[in-house]
Amino acid sequence: MSRYCKIPEEFRVKQDVLPTQYEQYLDYYRVQVRRMHSVYCMRTILSGLNLYLQKSNIVLCKISIEQVDDFLALYNKNYATATCRVNRSYLREFLKYFYRNKYIKKNLAPLVKSPPEFARSKPPKFLRPKEVQKLFGSLDLSVSKDLRTYATMHLAYYLGLRPREISLVTLDDISFRQKEIFIRSRKNYSPAHLPLLDDTIKAITAYIVGGRPKSKHRTLFLQLVPPYKPVNIKNDITYHIRDCMKKNNLLATTYWLRHSYAQNLLESGASIYEIKEMMGHKSIDSTHKYLSIHINLMREIILDETL
Repeated sequence: MSRYCKIPEEFRVKQDVLPTQYEQYLDYYRVQVRRMHSVYCMRTILSGLNLYLQKSNIVLCKISIEQVDDFLALYNKNYATATCRVNRSYLREFLKYFYRNKYIKKNLAPLVKSPPEFARSKPPKFLRPKEVQKLFGSLDLSVSKDLRTYATMHLAYYLGLRPREISLVTLDDISFRQKEIFIRSRKNYSPAHLPLLDDTIKAITAYIVGGRPKSKHRTLFLQLVPPYKPVNIKNDITYHIRDCMKKNNLLATTYWLRHSYAQNLLESGASIYEIKEMMGHKSIDSTHKYLSIHINLMREIILDETL
């Protein structure tokens, strides 16, 4: 028999009821993130951990990093690299909470590391200034749909917001007088006040005045057909931005606008720690990948060019 019990496929399920300590953490986590999908995913991986510990006769309070690594190796075996990274992140948050509340004596969270990546198959991609200018200039600002797309692209390109963050912006989050926007829900769980450029304020104002349906909803971006509910991330934000890119012969995604924002921050001289906060990353490791897209800096160093 192996040192630790292998996890059968049927164990990769979400348990409706978990031991008390797990449920207490899930209650805490639910309040912190306020996203049902994230809570569902957290419950799923904790269900797997609980089953692993039960089958291996391991007590949670005495779990070691070797056992955590073994569990993750088994649990992540058939998942894609990106999903494995997310699963490690969920478990890291759980272990951090347990240490903070003195359920375990050693903080194992920092020890939950991903395997080294020696090459990036999909480095961040960004748009060049002329492409951005062409993209924004191609929208018909007399049409409600394009007014909404124009405003969402401003938030993605000039503030680096994720599609989900854009979809959650409310009218109450925008201060036109102070020229700033409040982002309540970010991946790093740290709300942020971000500055708004004049052009972005104009884009939002044009949408509110000429494109936003009249509704009792306080969400900024609404669907354009009755009953005018808040936008759907995939169908109303991502789809229309990608459609605009396609019409301009750009084989790009919505996240290219966010990557372009990071590129602009790098070229303006912002430190990696400042970029981490502006991008809303949970870990500095997430920010490091954007160093690879600082093309001007690479040219200056590698080709000895004067820019």
